[in-house]
Amino acid sequence: MNKTKTYFNWSSGKDSALALYHLLQDERYTVEELITTVNSHYNRVSMHGLRKELLLAQTKALNIKSSLIELPEMPSMEIYEQKMTEVVTRLKEDGFTHSAFGDIFLEDLKNYRENQLAEVDLKALFPIWKRDTRELIYEFLDLGFKTIIVCANSKYFGEDFVGTVIDKHFIDNLPEGVDPCGENGEFHTFCFEGPIFNKPIPFTIGEKVYREYNTPKTDDSICKADKYGVWYCDLIP
Repeated sequence: MNKTKTYFNWSSGKDSALALYHLLQDERYTVEELITTVNSHYNRVSMHGLRKELLLAQTKALNIKSSLIELPEMPSMEIYEQKMTEVVTRLKEDGFTHSAFGDIFLEDLKNYRENQLAEVDLKALFPIWKRDTRELIYEFLDLGFKTIIVCANSKYFGEDFVGTVIDKHFIDNLPEGVDPCGENGEFHTFCFEGPIFNKPIPFTIGEKVYREYNTPKTDDSICKADKYGVWYCDLIP
């Protein structure tokens, strides 16, 4: 069987890890590159706030080639799409035909990704799409994955929440309205151990920091206020 050459949009978190796990089991595809967006001002993974050094240690443990898309601190959609187009064009020229994501149920995001990729004749894959999120996180843990909370929306969580390693007790005691996988942006994670890694990624817990951001005009899923707060937990390689 000729396998389809695929790249994976790697976030460093649990949903990416589980989606990649399932994709690697699928004999129709071969995953040959990981793509991650990084805040070039802070040298950290976009959204997650994870140090680039830990991301690189993580992708090295996956034994898959990785590439970074470096973005400014607050990129406009025009800049974001320009950077993505540059990278996707290069991947297309290298023979890639499919792009995979760890999204679960955000329809607008899925449609956006599919439409953007269609413009360059690439197809999108969503290995864990429409799976029940509680079942997904239990499966994630049962497979032997380990992940830690690196940032969380302050609407739902306080300082003590970040830096927590997810277990079944954690899942069963989430606040009402919070998705078990944080699919609405309630929290993000760093996956540091599991069956797709050739070794665990070591780190120590560092400083916890609170930051406020302006609420995007189009964002009505998390916070209605003009600003929203995020707690970050720095992980040190």
